[in-house]
Amino acid sequence: MEYRDKVLKCVDCGTDFVFTAGEQIFYADKGFRNEPKRCKNCKSQRGQNHGQGHTRSETTTVCSQCGKETTVPFRPTQGRPVYCRECFQQRRNTAATPA
Repeated sequence: MEYRDKVLKCVDCGTDFVFTAGEQIFYADKGFRNEPKRCKNCKSQRGQNHGQGHTRSETTTVCSQCGKETTVPFRPTQGRPVYCRECFQQRRNTAATPA
């Protein structure tokens, strides 16, 4: 396959940037399927700010197995069970035990 430079638009700042043929070859070699979405400036800014100001959200919910109120580090999806730490560990250990 022949690669040619492509002009893409940054999703953050809206400027055009070049996705070079060499970068495309690198992406193909690594098995990356998506083209880059950000220009080099926005990508480096994002890398510097990554993790800063991000707080882990805790959600209070009720355990689907024992009914105890608990907190989980994610927002539960409707229709999917949520377990407290004890019930989660118990289910995990039961699943790991060969029958």
